[in-house]
Amino acid sequence: MMKIWPFTRKGASGFSAASTATQVTHGIDAHGLTAIVTGASSGIGVETTRTLAMRGVHVVMAVRNVSAGTMVKEKILEEIPTAKIDVMELDLSSLASVEKFASEYKSLSFPLNLLINNAGIMAVPYQLSKDNIELQFATNHLGHFHLTNLLLDVMKKTAQESKREGRIVIVSSEAHRFAYGEGIKFDKLNDESGYSSLQAYGQSKLANILHANELARRLKDEDINIIVNSLHPGSISTNLLRHHSFINGIVHSVGKLVLKDVEQGAATTCFVALHPQIQGVSGKYFMDSNIAQPTSQSQDTELAKKLWDFSSNLTQA
Repeated sequence: MMKIWPFTRKGASGFSAASTATQVTHGIDAHGLTAIVTGASSGIGVETTRTLAMRGVHVVMAVRNVSAGTMVKEKILEEIPTAKIDVMELDLSSLASVEKFASEYKSLSFPLNLLINNAGIMAVPYQLSKDNIELQFATNHLGHFHLTNLLLDVMKKTAQESKREGRIVIVSSEAHRFAYGEGIKFDKLNDESGYSSLQAYGQSKLANILHANELARRLKDEDINIIVNSLHPGSISTNLLRHHSFINGIVHSVGKLVLKDVEQGAATTCFVALHPQIQGVSGKYFMDSNIAQPTSQSQDTELAKKLWDFSSNLTQA
């Protein structure tokens, strides 16, 4: 059964909200590419991994729960025996874990063509990470920011040696529209008073877009063959809202008709990661496998630079 309105209009790319990851990558041969997918053991991360592997990509699943990741890997191998998949441990809420993962990845001497920053937590009750940073900001943005910086030299080397464009894909959300009015409250990041889990989530998703835009700008200035884009996967019926049982109940009831399934939810990620249409396109925001318009706040270059400096200071502390 179609999970969303069946008459969804196709955009300029030829795809729509109803398109699946398999459809948007149809006919693409991605053998020879290596990708890291964070949060690959659940939700759209599983389908992203499956689709990339189906198209020939060597996928490294970066997951917090290695046993869960291994189960996903084995299930994919049952369907696609030729799939090339590795599972590695990564807890994005811990900067030490991010550094350990990056070090272990480099020790394997794998190339890196695609970095898919997919993992995320949503609307969790107030708590701090192991590094004493508000958990959603730490997991959704800062962990990915640090991971990307630590692996950037590997991506640059791969792009140069393979003569193939590197791609960094950062999964954001339309929730960036619900961030705090003034953007990111750098000075009140860990302030529990007046804390709203949904606003804090929106703030972390705004940070995802700002990060993508600033990184895209920096790589372009350096004339490096790596593009960076952010995206909204769509409204998907997953367990992200499990901390809000009432909303979650409504979402699952209505979602049977109007929300995307995981095959549709992973489509934009796979489109941005693999499709030839994206060649040379950087610093854009995608939705339903088409370029979309985010908020003016997410296009604020000064805010993006401020976030970059703030994030750099946190990861170097």
